[in-house]
Amino acid sequence: MSWEVTWRIDRYEPEVDSFAGDLNEIIHQIAGSPRPDRYHDNEDRLAERVVTELKWPIQKKGGRWHGADYQSILEQGAFRDIGQKELAIAANGRVQMALDYGQSHFDTMDDAHMTMLSALMTIMIYHRDCDGSSLRVPENEKSE
Repeated sequence: MSWEVTWRIDRYEPEVDSFAGDLNEIIHQIAGSPRPDRYHDNEDRLAERVVTELKWPIQKKGGRWHGADYQSILEQGAFRDIGQKELAIAANGRVQMALDYGQSHFDTMDDAHMTMLSALMTIMIYHRDCDGSSLRVPENEKSE
């Protein structure tokens, strides 16, 4: 499994046993998603699924979810996020917020937003791999 990606003009170069193709697809999906009024609302809907469907003992206090790791909450809540809509809209909101503050490159983003955008994108790739829609071609399945 390769975790490295190579940038080629306008997208990452797909490689065998790499998530580069998925990364290209989710970037496109995020960019094409509507800008939310409040991206936290999209994340909250995922967390609320964890409460109602999985019965996790988590709760929101003062704008933050308590009782479990926030990224784990979003990952679990996203199992019913058809087409990864909530994840993509939340990610778009975080990108738009960064752009509003003049942070036009991932590496210049506020640390908290960079961490959460990374988490949202990783969760999207994880769910693509879980549901079989990943573009990753495992090393042992490559054509010769």
